[in-house]
Amino acid sequence: MSESANKICIFCASSQACHEDYHSAAYRLGQILAEHGSTIVYGGGGAGSMGALADGAISKEGRIIGIIPKFMQDLEWGHSGLTELKIVEDMRLRKHLMMSDSNAIVALPGGTGTLEELLEAVTLKRLGLYLNPIVLVNTRGFFDPLIQLLSDAVGEGFMDERHHSMWQVVSTPENVLTAISTAPSWSIEARKFATL
Repeated sequence: MSESANKICIFCASSQACHEDYHSAAYRLGQILAEHGSTIVYGGGGAGSMGALADGAISKEGRIIGIIPKFMQDLEWGHSGLTELKIVEDMRLRKHLMMSDSNAIVALPGGTGTLEELLEAVTLKRLGLYLNPIVLVNTRGFFDPLIQLLSDAVGEGFMDERHHSMWQVVSTPENVLTAISTAPSWSIEARKFATL
């Protein structure tokens, strides 16, 4: 499998104040993806789940690419042990580069930045602009309220029933690769029901 065909984008948090279970899940995901030979692309941070993800991948000699805005790097928020750290001008470019060429997106629990990244990915998929799997790792049931909110959006007619298949939910990092490989196919034809 080529690098570009095995590149997984991870959205995760930099908070160090959250429960250790979140950091443990991130570390384990890094290990699993590295063992699988996947290239990890993430936000480049060295703290919280971001740092744990990177440390997990590095512990298994995995390839991990960080993409970080210049202002964050200037604040020394970047991880120093990555395979590659790309410094970009702003948050928008960071997000674009993280998603581009990835064969899947995996979201770990996080705050506003992580949620914004995840919801943009779901929106792009709804519009047929991102066609690959999106997997939510639901550690400690963190994503339950968001999953319910999206279900309510379908129930209230803001989204189509078919939009439920845009994302997969797993409870542990060990289930991520299976969720990616078994995700329903998605195509540009999704535009036909994007506004239903």
